[in-house]
Amino acid sequence: MKNEIHEECGVFGVWGVKDAANLAYYGLHALQHRGQEACGIVCVDADKEFSRVKGEGLVTEVFNEKNLVNLKGDCAIAHVRYATAGGAGIENVQPFFFRHHTGNFALAHNGNLVNSRELARYLEHKGSLFQSTSDSELLAHLIKKENNTKHRIHNIIDALNMIEGAFAFLILSDKRLYCARDKYGLRPLSIGKLNDGYVVSSETCALDVVGAEFVRDVEPGEIVVIDAEGLHSFTYSQFKRHYMCAMEYVYFARPDSDIDGVNVHAYRKESGKILYRECPVEADIVIGVPDSSLSAAIGYAEESGIPYEMGLIKNKYIGRTFIQPSQELREKGVRMKLSAVRSIVKGKRVVMIDDSIVRGTTSRRIVNLLKEAGAVEVHVRIASPPYCHPCYYGVDTATYEELISARMSVEELCEKIGADSLQFLSVEGLYKSGRRTELCAACFSGKYPTSLYGGENKQCK
Repeated sequence: MKNEIHEECGVFGVWGVKDAANLAYYGLHALQHRGQEACGIVCVDADKEFSRVKGEGLVTEVFNEKNLVNLKGDCAIAHVRYATAGGAGIENVQPFFFRHHTGNFALAHNGNLVNSRELARYLEHKGSLFQSTSDSELLAHLIKKENNTKHRIHNIIDALNMIEGAFAFLILSDKRLYCARDKYGLRPLSIGKLNDGYVVSSETCALDVVGAEFVRDVEPGEIVVIDAEGLHSFTYSQFKRHYMCAMEYVYFARPDSDIDGVNVHAYRKESGKILYRECPVEADIVIGVPDSSLSAAIGYAEESGIPYEMGLIKNKYIGRTFIQPSQELREKGVRMKLSAVRSIVKGKRVVMIDDSIVRGTTSRRIVNLLKEAGAVEVHVRIASPPYCHPCYYGVDTATYEELISARMSVEELCEKIGADSLQFLSVEGLYKSGRRTELCAACFSGKYPTSLYGGENKQCK
C-alpha cells in the first residue's frame, strides 16, 4: 500500500506558439509533481495533421530529442498522470486522440468523474466502444454521441452538463483549443500569454517556467475557447462555486503557484501560524517534513518564536523506480528518502510539522527517525485537519480502510506514531489560511459538494 497520497494528474496546453511540443515538454517538467507514472503530448500542425508521443514513466524517460522533433505544430496539449480512476496501462495514458468525420481532436483531463459508471452504461447502450478504462474518455464519447450539425462548442456544453465531479479539460482540434473547468471549481486551470499565443496549465508555476504572463484563471462552469482570433468565453452552467480542493493548498501544488488567486507558499505559511495559535507547545526547535510542509513550519516558527531548523533532509535522488531488494530495506525505506540531522535534533524538544497524516506509516517512521537521532521529545503538529473521509474527485484515497484517522482518535493515533503529542489544524483554520469562504474540505469534514452516486458518507471520530 502506498504511504503517500497522489494527485491524479496535470494538464498543459499551447496555442499559437512556435515549437509547441518543446514548450509542452518544459511545462510537463514543471508539473511533474502532479503525476509521475505516465505522460504524453499531442500536437497539431498547419496542415491539420496530429502527432502524438506518450508513454509510462517520467517526462525525461518518455521524451527525447528524437521523438520531440516528430511533434510538429504550433498547438499542443500535454498531460502527466498518476493511476487512480481506471488504473495503469498504456491505454490509459493521455492525451487521448480521436478520429471523427467532423474533425479529429485530442483530450486531456485532470480530476475524476463521480458518475462515470452511469455514463459508461448510457454510452455503451448507444453503441460506444471504449479504448481505455479511464473516465476521461467519457467526455469524448459524449461530445460525439450524436452525429449532428451543431457547432462543436454546443456539443461540448451539452456533454459537460452530463458529467458530475471534478475536472479541468483541454480539448484540441485543428482550429481551436477548448479549456473547461468544473462548475464547483474543484480543479485549477490558468491561462497565460506568450508572444502572440497562449499557454494553459493546471498550475501557474508552469506558466512562469515557460515565460508566459498570467492572464486569468478559467472560471468554474466556464469554457474558454482559444483560436486565431484570441480568447472567447462560454458559460455552460449557471451553478458556479469556488470549492477548490483544499489539498491543492495543503499538499499538491508547488509553493510558487497561485491557485485561485492565492499563493500556495503564503497559504501554507499562514496555516502554520494559525496552527501554533490553535496548538501551542513548549519546544526548542521547529522542523518541517520536506518539501510540502516547510512553508507551514516556517509560519509555526515565526508565530511561536521557536527557532526554525532544518532537522530533516530529503534525498532528492531517490526516484519512483528505486529498488528495495529485501523486506528489511523496505521497512526502513523512509531512511532512503529522509535523514535526520543528528547534531540539530539531539537533546532537543522538537516540533515536527507535517502537511497531513493519511495512512500513518510514514509519520511513525519519521518520529522514530528523530528519536533515534537523539530528540528527547517529538511533538507532531499537522497543518490540516484529520484526513478521515475518502476523496472521490481525483485523489487516490477512495476507501475508509486506507485512512487511519477514520479508525482512530487523535489520542490513539498519537500513540500509534510514537509522538509525545499530536494535534491538527482545525477546519476553520483551513479556511482562514487563505481567507477563503469556499473550499472543498470533504476529506476532512465529510461534506461533499457533489452527489457521490452511491459513495459512502461516514463520520470520523
